[in-house]
Amino acid sequence: MSATMTDRLPFETVIGLEVHVQLKTQTKLFCRCETRFGAPPNTQVCPVCLGLPGALPVMNQRAIELAIRAGLAINCSIPPMTKWDRKQYFYPDLPKGYQISQFDLPICADGYLDIADPKDETATRRIGIIRAHLEEDAGKSMHDEAAGRSDSRIDLNRCGTPLLEIVSQPDMRSAAEARVYLFELKLLMTHLGISDCEMQEGSLRVDANVNLWIDVDGKRVATPIVEIKNMNSFRSIERAIAYEVDRQYLAWEETGKTIETETKTTRGWDDVAEQTFPQREKEESADYRYFPDPDLLPVRIPAAQVDAIRESLGELPAQTRERLQSQYDIKAYDADVIVNQGAAMITYYETAAQTSGDGRRASSWIQQDVMRTLKERGGTIDTFPIVASSLGDLLGRVASGKLDNARARDVFAKMIENGQSVDEVVAALGIKSVDSSELDALCREILEANPQVVEDYKAGKQQAIGSLIGQAKKKNPNANPQIVRETLLKIVASM
Repeated sequence: MSATMTDRLPFETVIGLEVHVQLKTQTKLFCRCETRFGAPPNTQVCPVCLGLPGALPVMNQRAIELAIRAGLAINCSIPPMTKWDRKQYFYPDLPKGYQISQFDLPICADGYLDIADPKDETATRRIGIIRAHLEEDAGKSMHDEAAGRSDSRIDLNRCGTPLLEIVSQPDMRSAAEARVYLFELKLLMTHLGISDCEMQEGSLRVDANVNLWIDVDGKRVATPIVEIKNMNSFRSIERAIAYEVDRQYLAWEETGKTIETETKTTRGWDDVAEQTFPQREKEESADYRYFPDPDLLPVRIPAAQVDAIRESLGELPAQTRERLQSQYDIKAYDADVIVNQGAAMITYYETAAQTSGDGRRASSWIQQDVMRTLKERGGTIDTFPIVASSLGDLLGRVASGKLDNARARDVFAKMIENGQSVDEVVAALGIKSVDSSELDALCREILEANPQVVEDYKAGKQQAIGSLIGQAKKKNPNANPQIVRETLLKIVASM
């Protein structure tokens, strides 16, 4: 099925996302076991996270603070009190037989996140957020089918790891909007140090709830909601939603354009086959038999604590984008690219822009040269061989005409290799400034040797002058092409 097929059909796609973010704490939510990724199976466990008789949970204060921080960043209200509930279900990777979560009094509620409209970069879409609640993670089932034994093993290291589940309103209307929402949410969480959001490590997991509102004889008919799981990348999420939209509409047509059931179902995503597959019917809240956890007291959240955390948030990514555009006169796309690289890149860009006095040029070089070099060599901007002030020095010389772009890139490459300053590399390459009298003499000499070019230019062939610039560069590699062009035109005009 084609993902673009949906653009021509009489329905509206309805998408809500449940995002599980692992909080960046050193220990678990209710015990002192480490949350470090990659430890040998079942080595980061204790009687509390294993659910052994008599073991009592003790709340992690840092998890509460990070949850409040996240909630404020997505414009949620923080209640004066929240509490813990037991969510009952039985599965091999849940040793207690219940999960400690939050039901009717979540720590964050009624928020929103503004995202760029993928159909119009000048517009924004506001995605409502129903709630964000704390809960502990379950363990991990490892299925071995490749070795021929077809057995399953359980790693309980993740049991008790603190999660913040962020539940959106069904406000997204396309797979592209869902992707933009997830990118923005991930950027917020990493920018504020709430989570590292590494999907391959399980610290960011997404379930998508998808259904259609189909127009039938002037009325709207809703298909049953399907929850899609097992998506391990943003690309997979976008493809899974697009596939499921097409599948639901075709299923509706194949059943005679009727809705057979209103039961919410769960489907997995097969990334190789590029299709969803049925798993089970989805439980409702009553099936989990929530009740307040008797081992944990309610949590009171003083208004002063919320205010202090709000003040500590600083400038959020959306605000930074707007400021970079206005302060450095760069496009929305450029600001978005820089901000999406994280706080270190923002600082690097601003230093280079301020030192060079040319925000647009700094943006262009960082996106083209710096980011390309990082991709080729690896590493981060913190360990980049050229510090921001040195890049700014180099770009300032380009802006002032002391270096042309080609020579500047030669200098850039040498600075990458040996870590020298701009002055040291310029001296090593033998780059010298050409004074105006020397350049004037060079241009007159070339014009005298090429009278036909002068005639062609005066006859209206503007491109004719370009061949002379190359000749000037051959005679003097230090000559700036732009200044050469300006000088040639000035002399021709006086002839």
